[in-house]
Amino acid sequence: MSVVSLAEIKAEKSGRLSWLNSIIKGDCIAAMEKLPKNSIDVIFADPPYNLQLEGDLHRPDQSKVDAVDDDWDKFSNFAAYDAFTRAWLMAARRVLKPDGTIWVIGSYHNIFRVGCAMQDMGFWMLNDIVWRKSNPMPNFRGRRFTNAHETMIWASRDQNAKKYTFNYDAMKMANDEIQMRSDWLFPICNGGERLKNKDGNKVHPTQKPEALLHRVIMSSTKPGDIILDPFFGTGTTGAVAKRLGRNYVGIERQQDYIDAATARIAAIETISGPTLVVTKSKRAEPRVAFGALIETGMLKPGVILRDSKNRWQAKVRIDGSLERENHTASIHKMGAIVQELDACNGWTFWHYEENGNWQPIDAVRKKYRETVLSAGA
Repeated sequence: MSVVSLAEIKAEKSGRLSWLNSIIKGDCIAAMEKLPKNSIDVIFADPPYNLQLEGDLHRPDQSKVDAVDDDWDKFSNFAAYDAFTRAWLMAARRVLKPDGTIWVIGSYHNIFRVGCAMQDMGFWMLNDIVWRKSNPMPNFRGRRFTNAHETMIWASRDQNAKKYTFNYDAMKMANDEIQMRSDWLFPICNGGERLKNKDGNKVHPTQKPEALLHRVIMSSTKPGDIILDPFFGTGTTGAVAKRLGRNYVGIERQQDYIDAATARIAAIETISGPTLVVTKSKRAEPRVAFGALIETGMLKPGVILRDSKNRWQAKVRIDGSLERENHTASIHKMGAIVQELDACNGWTFWHYEENGNWQPIDAVRKKYRETVLSAGA
């Protein structure tokens, strides 16, 4: 990993991106304006929340709360914050690929203003995710409900972006084979994960938990994708992206944050090999017509197919249809006819013989995908 300046952002003649897996030091808007157009698969943005804190915040015992009072979170008024939001969103939209997506996290202080700006600019809302904190900071003054959640907006670049990545089956598998919901329960960043300086103080006041970024990245990216974080901070996005075999680029202005992120990411080991593969459904696999197996010789015309219990048989014709008792139909329709059903999955119903063993013709389809389709990819 390297740290590059705005002047060093370029695509070298070799095709290697000099800014890939690096931290760009500088203003996020200026940096994104220098990145190539349509170069980013996913953006995760954790912008200033504009908390509008006035004075110090104390607990009932009068101890001071380590709240966000940094200059980067201070704006003169809502108009100034809105102008900043539109500027960075415009720069982000330019670098996002046509089928890329963007995540923006915020609190009640800013997320509604950000969401309005996104819709005005043409982003298309896919979900709003509620991050419910299992250990939120209490409301010390007792004048409001405890603020126990933050909201993430997940959006495509525009309404017509239909091929964005969503690993539905992987998310379902991670949730004990139940469809993943839009309310996520995670603790705030604490313990050994929380980065601290030599004085024992937090390096960054709003460091996000790696578990949250793990789910974001696993749900909406593929291995090798490029993830941009324009408000990089201490590098949570980069650390999780590296671990999960994704590329990243971070943009950050403050050197102390860059130093912490650099050391943090350098210690991360990338997961590789079969462990990195996510669950995919049959729907995600390329369609294969039964006739294609005949055309390539994987199944011969005239071969006899039968069901697993050998109750019915049918002969394969040269055009990929099945013949039985002077009737012809597709593998699915013939399976439904013999069982007197409305529908049938012919791939798993019909079996063929190979070396004395009978197995579903779906095994041939799988072999076709692995040999013919993968060779042409």
